[in-house]
Amino acid sequence: MAGHEFTSIRSPRIKGARRLAKRAFRQRERRFLAEGPQAVREALARPGVVHELYTTAEAAQRHADLVTAASASGVPVHRVTLEVMGELAQTVTPQGLLAVCAFVDVPLSALSGARLVAVLSHVRDPGNAGTVLRTADAAGADAVVFTDASVDPYNGKCVRASAGSLFHLPVVVGPRVAEVVAALRRADARVLAADGRGDRDLDAAADGGDLSGPVAWIFGNEAWGLPEDTLALADAAVRVPIYGGAESLNLATAAAVCLYTTAREQRRAAVAG
Repeated sequence: MAGHEFTSIRSPRIKGARRLAKRAFRQRERRFLAEGPQAVREALARPGVVHELYTTAEAAQRHADLVTAASASGVPVHRVTLEVMGELAQTVTPQGLLAVCAFVDVPLSALSGARLVAVLSHVRDPGNAGTVLRTADAAGADAVVFTDASVDPYNGKCVRASAGSLFHLPVVVGPRVAEVVAALRRADARVLAADGRGDRDLDAAADGGDLSGPVAWIFGNEAWGLPEDTLALADAAVRVPIYGGAESLNLATAAAVCLYTTAREQRRAAVAG
């Protein structure tokens, strides 16, 4: 690691990294910030993604393996003071490691051949979006799509909530939901809208064989769900059954149930076939 320590937020390099907290600068430079050892580790696992790494002296000692891996990959490593890290980081208690990363999203054409896809339509909360991304990764999904009306997946809170999953599976950013559905249909996927008012419940969809082939789930806004024009694009609107007294499930939980149920049915069909 370089011997120089950045002690001022007025440094042009520090200013350049700091402004990536704003979406406009992220989009212009196609770079974003990944904070914390887990995110840094997953980013470093993808060659060419990390452009530079910032670390405090204490974090460099505690996570020497990551600093060594970054240096070995040719990634510039910069030591900063606690004060500077506090300005760069977007958390109340920074963990002392922060990477400047290249965007990792892929084009819509990457959905070709996908068997399980999560589509986020009008999802505005970055924590929820990141959690759905993490859940999709865990369920073995092939891709996650953030439509033009959804939150930026490179938002710091979304990156942290994804717990490294942003670097694991293809992520498509920015298309209109109609474009996404058209691409999914070309990929022969069944498009299902997760909606609490759906005529069919998830159990019936699973028992009827609707989840055994390629499936894409559209998940909507946390407060008001999916608009009618989006529901009209789907092959069916499916609700998660509520067996108890709860009025509804939150977005991340409903997505987890839908994705895991689909993954199970697809695996069963693969074994049976």
